[in-house]
Amino acid sequence: MLSFDEHNLTDEVVNRFAGCPDDRLKQVIQALVRHAHAFVKEVELTEQEWFAAIQFLTRTGQMCDDKRQEFILLSDVLGISMLVDAINHRMPDGATESTVLGPFYLGEHRVTPFGGDIAGDEPGERLFVEGTVSSPGGAPIAGATVDIWHSDDDGFYDAQKGLEEPSLRARFITDEKGRFGFRSIVPSSYPIPHDGPVGELLEATKRHPMRPAHIHFKIAAPGHETLVTHLFIPGDPWLESDAVFGVKESLIATLTTRQGGSYPDGSAAPDTWTHLAHDFGLKPTA
Repeated sequence: MLSFDEHNLTDEVVNRFAGCPDDRLKQVIQALVRHAHAFVKEVELTEQEWFAAIQFLTRTGQMCDDKRQEFILLSDVLGISMLVDAINHRMPDGATESTVLGPFYLGEHRVTPFGGDIAGDEPGERLFVEGTVSSPGGAPIAGATVDIWHSDDDGFYDAQKGLEEPSLRARFITDEKGRFGFRSIVPSSYPIPHDGPVGELLEATKRHPMRPAHIHFKIAAPGHETLVTHLFIPGDPWLESDAVFGVKESLIATLTTRQGGSYPDGSAAPDTWTHLAHDFGLKPTA
C-alpha cells in the first residue's frame, strides 16, 4: 500500500527514474530531485511560498524573447552561470581565466586591422588596447580570432541603441607574433536589465544590478579551447560586488595614462589617452 510522507517520498521519486536509459540524464535528474527535496525540507517551504515561486518562474519565462533571456539573467544573479563556467573551464598555469559571455555578443565578424578605431565619434576617454595571444608555454599563436565588444561612455551597447552599423565591437586576427590592438574609449559600468522578475528579486533582497566597467573578449584558435573572458577597468566602484559574480583578480587590467605622442600603431594620439596592454593564454584542447 502506498503511503508517502516527508521521510520516504524523496527515495521513491528518485527510484522512479531508475529505469532512465540515458545514464547522464538519470544522474542529473536524480540528483536534482534529491537536492530540490532537501531544499524544501530545510526551509520548510509553505504552500503559499511554493505558489509564489511558480508564479515568479512563469513570469521569468514570459519575459524571454529573441532579444532577452530572463532565465540566463536569473542564472547570472544566482551565481550559477559562473559556477558552471568555473567547472567547465579549469585552466592550467599560463592560461587566462574565463568568465561569462553576456547577452550582447553578436558575432564580431567585422575584421579590423591592428590599430583600427572602433569608437568613431563616440564620446569618451580615448583608449588604446593591445595584447598578445599565446599557448600556456608562451609560444605566440598567429591567426587567432579576437572578438571584442564593450559598452559606451554611458554604459550602453550598440545592440541596445539600435544602431545600423556596429560600434565598439570588431574582430581582430593576431599577427605572426600573436599580437592585436585597437583604438577605442574607456567603457563605463552599467546595470543589468532589472525591469523584470530578476530585477524584482534584486530589489526584494536589497542587491544592486550593477556590473563594473569591462571589455569582452572571445578568442579562438585551432587546437585550443575558445576563451570567453573580460578585462575589468581598475578602480571601478562595483568591482567587489559585480551583480553576476564575473570579476576575477587576474582579469583586472592595468591602465596607464599617456600624454600626447603617438599610439602603438604609429598614429597620432590626443593630448591625453589611456593605454591597456594584456597578454592572453589559451588552454590547449585534449
